[in-house]
Amino acid sequence: MRLIDVEKKKLEEFIGGNILSYAILSHTWGANEDEILYEDIEDGNINKSGPQLFKFEECCKQTLRDGLKYAWIDTCCIPRSDFTELGEAINSMFRWYKNAAVCYAYLADVPAGVDCSDPNSKFFTSRWFTRGWTLQELIAPKEVRFYDAAWNFLGTKAEMSIAIEIITGIPRPVLQGWASLDTQSVAQRMSWASKRVTKRPEDIAYCLLGLFSVYLNMIYGEGAEEAFSRLQQKIMTEVRDDSILAWGLNVEEPAPNGLNPVLSAGALARSPSEFANCRRIRSRQRYTGPMHSLEISGGCLSIKLQIHKEKNVDVYGVLNCGPDDTDDDVVTKISPCAHSQQEVSRRLSQADLHSERSSKWKRTIGKPSELVLC
Repeated sequence: MRLIDVEKKKLEEFIGGNILSYAILSHTWGANEDEILYEDIEDGNINKSGPQLFKFEECCKQTLRDGLKYAWIDTCCIPRSDFTELGEAINSMFRWYKNAAVCYAYLADVPAGVDCSDPNSKFFTSRWFTRGWTLQELIAPKEVRFYDAAWNFLGTKAEMSIAIEIITGIPRPVLQGWASLDTQSVAQRMSWASKRVTKRPEDIAYCLLGLFSVYLNMIYGEGAEEAFSRLQQKIMTEVRDDSILAWGLNVEEPAPNGLNPVLSAGALARSPSEFANCRRIRSRQRYTGPMHSLEISGGCLSIKLQIHKEKNVDVYGVLNCGPDDTDDDVVTKISPCAHSQQEVSRRLSQADLHSERSSKWKRTIGKPSELVLC
């Protein structure tokens, strides 16, 4: 890990556990040529002008005022021409933000004097809240301090948690550190990223690695859907959480007949946007019995699900997840498309995912059946 000596404006490299206390900056990028980059620090060329130099200088000054000697800024501390090191940095970034003594969140589009509690203020519409990378930068650090465009202090993450919860959908207990990420289902965590964007398509998946404590190789050029598919597959190897299959469920405004359209044709979602209405979907383990892993092979998902047959015609798989304020389960309608040693089925591409009260299913559910969803 490289850190900036904020007095000398030089980089120092730290290896292993010998890293000293440091501040860390969270910000949105401007044009690449305007940012203070790794090469600029190495060459001693920081004589740029404009807002990018301003935030660099103010970050260094604030670090000194807080009694720290070092700061980490992504534009300056990662040589982006080295893809191996870039991949290592992306996989480490959540940990780096988590271990920082303090995180400065610089909101370049929020003017001085703004009322941050006003839903109509520039704070609520700041670009900082729309970017993929700033999601982990908000959640991971113990302390986040917000600054406006003139580097005036706005408040801390804890102090502003009511407004931030409204803006982001992240529960206050998570923002304030009372609840760990593990208390939130996969679908809930995905929902926090559902309206965020990244400059590079694949980063919409890579920016979420830390939220699920997983690691991936960076393959720029694979495309957003492939990167997000790899992320979901990796998550499924680490934890059994059926809510990862609950994408496309509209629990906010039920569609006619309780059915809601699903955007993707396969078992996995194509992007975090398909989890937009999963903010309240919690993982459950209501049905007793051993847990079975979710496995992907040949583009198909192997899963053991509780099965309910409706009038011996419609077949539903009952997922162990549902809205947090009801006793409903999320169920997915499936239809057989082949037969072998396993029952091979597929999730319908439209109007197949909805929620039902668990009492409707509990008397008709038997042992888990193994399905392959393609």
